[in-house]
This record gives sequence, structure tokens and C-alpha cells, in this order.
Amino acid sequence: MTLKRDILLAGAVLLATAGLAQAEMTATTVNDLNVRAGPGPQYPAVGLATRGSTAVLDGCIEGSRWCRVDVNGMRGWVYADYLQVDQGGSQVIVEQHRAEIGVPVVTYESTASVVPVDPQPAPGDELLGPVGAVETITPPETVRTYIDTNPGQTVQLGGDVVVGAEVPGDVTFQTIPDYGYRYTRINDRPVLVDPGTRRIVYVYQ
Repeated sequence: MTLKRDILLAGAVLLATAGLAQAEMTATTVNDLNVRAGPGPQYPAVGLATRGSTAVLDGCIEGSRWCRVDVNGMRGWVYADYLQVDQGGSQVIVEQHRAEIGVPVVTYESTASVVPVDPQPAPGDELLGPVGAVETITPPETVRTYIDTNPGQTVQLGGDVVVGAEVPGDVTFQTIPDYGYRYTRINDRPVLVDPGTRRIVYVYQ
């Protein structure tokens, strides 16, 4: 385990403002999400944390949604919108309650060369919203055929493209003939969206 962590930490320095004596903060993932080698979508994924996984939360970068976690034997970075912690018997989203639950502040300095994947969301770009519950669907093959023949333009958004994530209000959807869900392409990945809730219901691989 120590060797694996050392490898993942190569080229990075993590500095926590909280004291070493502070008790570990435990969080739970609210959906399947990528654990990344650094605090940004341009960093490679070190693995996938499945929904309901228990994670040790080191802290989050001040002014950023990226948090450092240890989950399922992986050490890396995830969005605070996709983590929840227990607060007085209720589960709350970390990003929405960082001050109340006392999330430590961490910083990240990269000494390694990381090449961003083009194109990437720029600082200040809109993010996918918090993940919510949606009905599991299996779209018919005719839907994928329609998407392949009508690719449309891609929208660049921050955050992991996962089922349940809320799409910002200024993103437009394409109508699919004889089908209730709509289609858009986020970060070059085709997704189906519930037009009523604006939540992603299916992500094509």
C-alpha cells in the first residue's frame, strides 16, 4: 500500500493546513466517479470509485472544488460535489457545507509535466451540477444510430460526466425522434438527458 501511494504521489506535494493530530474525515461517494492523479480533468484517472465507496478526505483546495481522498486503495483527487459526509445524522454534500463540517484546506504543487487533453474547460467555465438520483435506462440501438449520424457540437464543462449529474441551464439539447430523452455531447462524450430535470440519464462510452 505504501509503495503504491508513493508512486501516485510522485511529482506532487500535498500540504495540509490542518494539524497532523486532526481526526480523519470520512466521506462517501454519491456516484461512480474517476479518481484523478491531480486536481483537474486534464490529469489521468488512477481508477474508478464506485457509488457508495468510503473515502478518507484529506481536504480540499481553497477556492476550488477539487478534494484529495484515499478511496478503495487509491489516492487521488475528486470533485467535492460528488462526496457526502455525515453531519448530525444527515448526509450532506461536501461542496455545499465545507465551512460547517470543517474540511481541511490542502494545496497541490506539480513538479511533473502534465499535458492537458485538448480541449479542456478553462478556469471559470461552467461545471456539471451535483449528482442526483435518476431512473436507470437502456436506450434502444436506434438512439445511438441517430446520435452517430447527427453528432452535433461538443460542450466543454468541468467535472466528471456521470449519470445523475445536472447539466447547466444554458446547454441546449437535441431532440431525438420518437424518444422522450434528449441528446447532447459533453467533453466529447455523447449523453442522454432528461429535459425536465436536466440530469444525465445515460453516458455512451
